[in-house]
Amino acid sequence: MIRSMTGFGRAQVAGDKVIVSVEARSVNHRHLDIVLKLPRLAASLESEARRIIQDRLERGRVDVIMSVAPVAGESSQQVSLDVPLARGYADAGRRLAEALGIPQGVALDWLLERPGVLRVEEAEPPPADAIWPVVEASLIRALDELIERREVEGESLAAALRTLHEALVLEVDRITARVPLVAGRRQERFRERLTALLGAIPIDEARVLTEVAIWAEKTDIAEEVTRLRAHLEQFALMLKDGGAVGRQLDFLIQEMNREVNTVASKADDLELSQSAIAAKGLLEKVREQVQNLE
Repeated sequence: MIRSMTGFGRAQVAGDKVIVSVEARSVNHRHLDIVLKLPRLAASLESEARRIIQDRLERGRVDVIMSVAPVAGESSQQVSLDVPLARGYADAGRRLAEALGIPQGVALDWLLERPGVLRVEEAEPPPADAIWPVVEASLIRALDELIERREVEGESLAAALRTLHEALVLEVDRITARVPLVAGRRQERFRERLTALLGAIPIDEARVLTEVAIWAEKTDIAEEVTRLRAHLEQFALMLKDGGAVGRQLDFLIQEMNREVNTVASKADDLELSQSAIAAKGLLEKVREQVQNLE
């Protein structure tokens, strides 16, 4: 199947301790360009995440944004108790009560209100290797959705390319059919010019054939047309086989452009020139579509 380079995927997977959310977007790029934005908790997992993306995609700029949050019921903060500090407050309170002759003891609520006895801190995060299975699952699911969308758009591009391929084949057929007619017209025009120049003087048929042969050699496009047909067959085969054909098709278009340009430069006929120009226009449309393929 042929894929586009444009797509989007989103996934969220919950583990025992964390929920991992991933968004993946991809756009056109000559090569595979991966941009990862990972939270601090998962920063050490970048190389593993990058490897998964490289295994699934071949071209395009891919932006991946990941977030990690605690599951419901798990807090990102924890309460810690400084018992030695609380004991110090309690001892100090008792000494003060004795010194002042106050019989009241030290109350628990008074101790809990003392600065530093209770502290709210960030909870100790789980180690990166512990959350890797959740990160991996979320990333793979997001990539699955992204690839699915790339395949849907890729099929649409492939349909457009098949239509352009058919139009190119028609233009090459027109060029092929026109070549024998052009040779005959060239010979006839040469006779007419000689007749106009020589008047009643008999025309040297050998000279006519020689001049026509020289002209035919200079304007022969048989090799170019043969190569064009071979390229078009390869084009159709790539569309049929699918896969990551973007680079190959891009190179093939360059080769077809070269042959069409040669045909246009050799053309000594209006209709041949028009067909060559039409083929160049179709190849430009093909090139624009191919730029979107993986």
